[in-house]
Amino acid sequence: MLVRAITAPGLRRWCRGQRGAAAACFPLGRALLGVRGAEAAAFLQGLLTNDVTQLGAEGDAPPALYAHALNVQGRCLYDVILYRLHGSTAEEPHILLECDSSVLDSIQQHLKLYKIRRKVTISPCPDLSLWAVVPGDTSSLPKCADQALLLTPDPRAEVMGWRLIAKKGANLSEIIPGSQVGDVQDYHRHRYKQGIPEGVKDLPPGVALPLESNLAFMNGISFTKGCYIGQELTARTHHMGVIRKRLLPVTFPGPLPPAGIPEGAEILTQAGKRAGKFRAGGGELGIALLRLAHLHEPLCIPLAGDRVELRATTPEWWPKGAAK
Repeated sequence: MLVRAITAPGLRRWCRGQRGAAAACFPLGRALLGVRGAEAAAFLQGLLTNDVTQLGAEGDAPPALYAHALNVQGRCLYDVILYRLHGSTAEEPHILLECDSSVLDSIQQHLKLYKIRRKVTISPCPDLSLWAVVPGDTSSLPKCADQALLLTPDPRAEVMGWRLIAKKGANLSEIIPGSQVGDVQDYHRHRYKQGIPEGVKDLPPGVALPLESNLAFMNGISFTKGCYIGQELTARTHHMGVIRKRLLPVTFPGPLPPAGIPEGAEILTQAGKRAGKFRAGGGELGIALLRLAHLHEPLCIPLAGDRVELRATTPEWWPKGAAK
């Protein structure tokens, strides 16, 4: 579903009369970085996996894009979502970059390293807040947006709902009447249930590979754009068509150890073969990098002389046959 971004005051007019189930709004601890200037899109184009030139301001241009910044070995450094704030080609290009807040400083350094003489400014946006909006009904949309800067569908997958960028301290009940502010842990549980990675725990910098992390399934990569850092290995893997491991949602049917499951724990088959590694999770839900050959086998994690059983599943939103 391609929906153009809704900005104030147009959001009020567009949403007037919309009805639907109450939405849950989750405050996200991710950071926003502004990239502004005549060469903003061209600058980001050489650093990210997706085609940033799609973030135009005319026609059916998408309002948001998902992408990864890779290192020269083709491994993920940062997972980002880009948002277009300029409303027309006559305005100065202004793109917001969403990233894990723990890497805000390092991603700024990364961008400034390649800025050289580009006509762009890069600065954090501490006056803005970021929300995930998961409607009970997909037609449930805001009716008031005086304090909203941008509302757009999450570009990764329809099951992830919407992204809302508002002024810091904005009253969500005014932006989305009847909405409830939810516990962000419930948002992460929803992510894990759907197999959507986000942040450095799910995508360890310098370790995670973009195609094993399902970047293509989440609309996060262009295989037709020009060169970008880390493209060679990614393009070669894509054209070979062989991806033996993928990030998958996992569940733990039995009781968990008091300390939980350690990140990076090795996952074995019942026969003792290495099947993959646990990345991160919350409660009985999590995400793991697993060999597809062992997807339907009983799996376990050996911990201190015990074995914690887990099950892997294929998300319903994946393309058909994607787990083969």
